[in-house]
Amino acid sequence: MIASADRITEFRRLHESGCFVMPNPWDVGSARALAGMGFKALATTSAGFAWSIGQPDNTVDLETTLEHLRVMAAAVDVPLNADFQGGYATASDEVAVHVGWAVRTGVAGLSIEDYSGDPAEPLLGLDLAVDRVRAARAAIDESGTGVVLTARSEGFVWGLPDLDETVRRLAAYAQAGADCLYAPFLTSIDQAAEIVAAVAPKPVNLLINSPFATVAQAAAVGVRRISVGGQLAKTAWRGFLAAAHEIADDGTFSQLAGLPDLNALLEPR
Repeated sequence: MIASADRITEFRRLHESGCFVMPNPWDVGSARALAGMGFKALATTSAGFAWSIGQPDNTVDLETTLEHLRVMAAAVDVPLNADFQGGYATASDEVAVHVGWAVRTGVAGLSIEDYSGDPAEPLLGLDLAVDRVRAARAAIDESGTGVVLTARSEGFVWGLPDLDETVRRLAAYAQAGADCLYAPFLTSIDQAAEIVAAVAPKPVNLLINSPFATVAQAAAVGVRRISVGGQLAKTAWRGFLAAAHEIADDGTFSQLAGLPDLNALLEPR
């Protein structure tokens, strides 16, 4: 197993130039499969993990998440970024404590988002959101790990697709010490390009949650990092549900033809 420090160094190097895809496994098997395909880094997905343990997204507690991060980081040799949601706290000092725990799990990066937990008022006030990023930065610096801090703004996720406000927030998070900036659920390359320009030279993560862009198109506008969130988990669930519904509704088994050899795929190399 490659040491955590070496994986953090590699993760930082990946953010320096070019554009890399960081897909999102939800368990050890999917992580090892993706690492075996040659992806240079991986990222956890809070949604995919929650579904795998029979819960909706945003309902998994801190201790369960920390254990998941330990298991996932130990399963692969490539850098692992943690979807750390809102830091599992609202107050900045509590976010700092929790980030301090997370960086000891073996992850190479983690993200902190500005979702409030209240769909009626989904974004935290900007001053508090900035303080939380600053607190996460201080906790990472105090740990001496060099873990990459990504700051996320969630307006597009929660029905507030205001690009100007998103840019304002991400620029403030960059000033507060975020290493990478991220606004999930953008719908166009032009939106991504505007964010890239606003926070330059800090790198930007782009979520591809629908086929609105290619890796080449994202790279062309300066996106440094691409993730897919819970979408790979959803594709796995789609296949499972289609096969199960066919069995339950029709009594036929056509979906069971041509299945992959998972033993061969996951055999240690």
